Amino acid sequence: MSELGNHLWQSTLFAAAVAAACFALKNNRARTRYWLWLAASLKFLVPFSLLLSLGTRVEIRSVRMATVMPAMRVEQITTSFAPMPVAPVAAASPLWRPLALAAIWIAGSLLLAGRWLWRWSALRRLRRNATPLPMHYPIPVAVLASAIEPGVFGLFRPVLLLPEGLAAKLTPEQMETVLAHELCHVRSRDNLTAALHLLAGTLFWFHPAMWWIGRRLIEERERACDEAVLGQGSQPETYAQSILNICTFYAESPLACAPGVTGADLKQRIREIMAQRVTLRLTLARKVALAAAALAAVCTPLVIGMLRAQTLPPPPQYTYEVVSIKPSDPGSTDSRIGPGPQGGIRTQGTTAMTLLTVAYDLRSYQIVAAPGWVQSERYDVSFTPDKPEVAFNPSMTRQQAEATFNRQRQRLQAVLRDRFNLLLRAETRELPMYALVVAKNGPRLTPAADPKAMRMMTGRGQITATATDLTMFAHNLAALLGRYVANETGLTAPYDLKLEWTPDAPVQSPQPGEPAAATEAGTSIFTALTEQLGLRLESKKGPVPVYVIERIEKPSAN
Repeated sequence: MSELGNHLWQSTLFAAAVAAACFALKNNRARTRYWLWLAASLKFLVPFSLLLSLGTRVEIRSVRMATVMPAMRVEQITTSFAPMPVAPVAAASPLWRPLALAAIWIAGSLLLAGRWLWRWSALRRLRRNATPLPMHYPIPVAVLASAIEPGVFGLFRPVLLLPEGLAAKLTPEQMETVLAHELCHVRSRDNLTAALHLLAGTLFWFHPAMWWIGRRLIEERERACDEAVLGQGSQPETYAQSILNICTFYAESPLACAPGVTGADLKQRIREIMAQRVTLRLTLARKVALAAAALAAVCTPLVIGMLRAQTLPPPPQYTYEVVSIKPSDPGSTDSRIGPGPQGGIRTQGTTAMTLLTVAYDLRSYQIVAAPGWVQSERYDVSFTPDKPEVAFNPSMTRQQAEATFNRQRQRLQAVLRDRFNLLLRAETRELPMYALVVAKNGPRLTPAADPKAMRMMTGRGQITATATDLTMFAHNLAALLGRYVANETGLTAPYDLKLEWTPDAPVQSPQPGEPAAATEAGTSIFTALTEQLGLRLESKKGPVPVYVIERIEKPSAN
């Protein structure tokens, strides 16, 4: 619904811009304003998101984005089917609301489409029974046995339909002005453009702007033909009288895409015809301005899409051979990720949010614009790697474990891209965060006894780590605090460390530049950091890397 809402307000804004342009060109030719209103109508059929999507397919340069979070959560994979925390299930929105809105929209569109088709069929039957009239005219002419005003029928092979007895009710001069008026409709392809607006109006019948644009189109179309007839040297009195005579004896054309002579505000048209209002040609400056505006309307979303394409994560270098995805057992509450067949990965009861955070090494607060089902619906996923993969084992060095996990993450990215139709882009946003800094009395850290024995375990009120750098430690703190933590200590060496705090102690975020104090209920994690490790967390706002979901869809089960 958000995409439809964006499209509607963008199209409405575009229509408002067209209205302003038409007001500025009110003294110029009506045909120019007609094309502008037609562009406003067709904009409803062409969402900017389509142009954005086309732009994202254009790659200006090869970009290899740095990994948003460099730390690797190796423990999550090394433990066979390690249980994961159960994410809270988001309340499902009532299903009847979108279904009711869709039913109302479909009913309205079908009603309008049926009305236009019925009128078209009725006019088509009259056309079949019409008598061809041999006369010198650029398109075929036929006489109807009906009291409908003269009009042009047909989109690609138009025919001029004249009511029976028309010549007896008009003078030859008046007849010439009527034929000239209809020929103007033919040359301007008014039938085809009117049909395009009918299509847009049928699909977006609920939008008031579509009805307003439709009235403006008819007004400017008829005014343009009036200007063309008078520009050929016809007398205003003769032309105005011919229109009045047709209004007296014949009914208006039932179809907007079969234009006749009597459309729009008749009194206003007669006044303008008799006043012989002078219209100005577009100056070079106005032509350039209109061309620039049209170019900007098309190119701006394309350029934005091209720029967005440069913020997309690089395509995964590793992929999968076979993948299986199916909804989890509704009664199960466990969530696990572990080794899969042939060195792959198998998950149970994992949400799409969990898969995203693992695949892109993020925390959930770094995923933006995710639909509700991403955190509520659970899936069992299993895939085999495209290349033979060695399962995690304790004898692996830190570098080997990180390299293996990086390959598995890329394979999971490929699964999300292919089966969840995922499209996301990276951004940096100003958000609340913590900065991990050295406390006033200096760090209390123990250098790693074995730099290759990298390991981190997080339990209730405790973090134990060996050969761990502080960037990875900050990444783990972020998971506990639900906020991004940046390592600003300046320390890069690996350390052996242990942090203990009271899990149920009230957690009060420190003020910018101040550590948190201990409480009577126990030692908070903020106080424990300072007392045990000589570090502290500063609360502030800063640049936080996030991924914005452009598109994600529920996978089909297999």
